[in-house]
Amino acid sequence: MEKQIAANKLKQGLLIDMDGVIYSGEQLIHGADAFIGYLISQQIPFAFMTNNSQRTPQEAVDKLKRIGIDVGVEHIYTSAMATAKFLSDQHPQGTAYVLGEGGLLSSLQEHGIRLVEADAEFVVLGEGHNFTLPMVQKAVDMILAGAKFITTNRDPSPRKPGWNNLGIAATTAMIEEATGRKAFVTGKPSPVMMRSARKFLGLETAGTTVIGDTMETDIRGGVQMGYKTILVLSGISNQESLQHYAYKPDLTVGSVERVSLPLKWWV
Repeated sequence: MEKQIAANKLKQGLLIDMDGVIYSGEQLIHGADAFIGYLISQQIPFAFMTNNSQRTPQEAVDKLKRIGIDVGVEHIYTSAMATAKFLSDQHPQGTAYVLGEGGLLSSLQEHGIRLVEADAEFVVLGEGHNFTLPMVQKAVDMILAGAKFITTNRDPSPRKPGWNNLGIAATTAMIEEATGRKAFVTGKPSPVMMRSARKFLGLETAGTTVIGDTMETDIRGGVQMGYKTILVLSGISNQESLQHYAYKPDLTVGSVERVSLPLKWWV
């Protein structure tokens, strides 16, 4: 009985993906604003956990506000933040050559990582629109000279006509092919980000629930860490595709509008 009471008092919180869960492009997914409003009113800890390393937390907050969700930077956790924390923990005051923009650059600097143009200890790859082949070649040369290769995520391109971003998976593969070195991935579903995002909220493993729209990142990452998982079908995944995976979410719903709180494992 005492153990059951202690379990009931365990702090519970949510790590929530953004694109495909809260919005699609610039369009708010129906019911997402009410869901987040409920979490705030009930003081349920949550963070938007995104693999996008390009935006700063404030830029993520600004986008959410434009579509009708008013939160602060304390509710944002990005792969850039996870990457910067990992590097600062593993190699304090390290040096990095960065193929990335905005959020990644600022996060690394805030964690004491020095950005350099030569003789870097690390090559760090994130999202960006300003890559040039000479920049990539410089990264390749540094890796061949001994720099360690880190990528903030391995999200694929959506493979849609007119899409203006290759997807980090493609850029990572290019550099891996040129160097013969595999990248260390810090973003979802890596335990690096899944664990640091949980600690960002001050949660324990048993008190953490992940909500996402992709089996390969959000749900896989949550399952591997022992978190509860909720798959929403408002983004990439569909019901038919679930049969292809060896793992499964604890709950599958059409959208966050259909997530009832408190959840069955919170009571």
